[in-house]
Amino acid sequence: MRALQLFGDRDLRLTDIDPPLPPAAGEVQIRTRAIALNYLDVWGFRGMAFARRKMPQIAGVEAAGEVVALGSGVSRFKVGDKVVMYGAETCGTCKACREGRDNLCENVAGILGFHVDGFARELINRPERLVIKVPEGVSFDDAACAPIGFGTVQHMLFDNARLEPGESILVHAGGSGIGTAAIKMAKAIGCTVYTTVGDDEKGAKAKALGADVVINYRTERFEGEVRKLTKRKGVDVVFEHVGVDTWNGSLLCLKRGGRLVTCGSTSGISTTMNLMQLFQQQYRIFGSFGCAMRNIRESLEKMAAGMSPVIDTAYELADFQKGLERLEGRQAFGKIVVRF
Repeated sequence: MRALQLFGDRDLRLTDIDPPLPPAAGEVQIRTRAIALNYLDVWGFRGMAFARRKMPQIAGVEAAGEVVALGSGVSRFKVGDKVVMYGAETCGTCKACREGRDNLCENVAGILGFHVDGFARELINRPERLVIKVPEGVSFDDAACAPIGFGTVQHMLFDNARLEPGESILVHAGGSGIGTAAIKMAKAIGCTVYTTVGDDEKGAKAKALGADVVINYRTERFEGEVRKLTKRKGVDVVFEHVGVDTWNGSLLCLKRGGRLVTCGSTSGISTTMNLMQLFQQQYRIFGSFGCAMRNIRESLEKMAAGMSPVIDTAYELADFQKGLERLEGRQAFGKIVVRF
């Protein structure tokens, strides 16, 4: 069967590998139909975490497919079901897993496509407990964006930042996969959305999604614009995933008692901050990584209700390299999907 395998730094190849064995007891065999690309793929492609990997490694951290075979004892699925898969090798038995906080598993064995073999292969066997059925009417392309693209945002905004209807929010990188999802989810509950983008074309697209204020960070200081437009009060929530380049400006954009939620550090991993500002303004800062399986179900429900992810481009498997280059070059607006 076909698979995308990483052999070393920036050495990703389309290969033929042996198909999996029939599914074991409690397992579901899934034919992959679409994978969605993320910055985790780009970081993996660049060589991050190689020390923890056994090469070659199958790529792909987010995917959708259909059930083609069932192991004994599987009761929640039937052949032909459209599904997505949870992307972490959780234990299922620790306190966090038992409480449905899957992304805080105490014994997680790695992230598929980053630490261990991922989803970019034609067939894969997964434990039934880590597979989620896709509602009717949701396409494979859209469903492939649920485990990370939508799930991460659902967890950030509503579990961590506790975004409420009518609040104001600054969404960084509004043209990214998670940025576009954040704009849609915030507008759906009546929030005022400020967003940053890197060019005017993306700004127009962000406006069309519903963003109230678009700031081109290459020509304007976003913190100055937000403070001016809010009469120096600031916003209730900042949706942060850029890192060093925007961190302290993001804090300046918060109103007193505001919340910042972050899931990324694409511009660097270390910064300094004003601790007096932190405690005097009573900011609340939330680190957020991945999501729980519950968040993926919530995301799929939103898709079924009409909130589709923004898909920039869909490539066939043979053209996967173009998708990675488009993502790495920051050309995309929304998600990039590769079809199997």
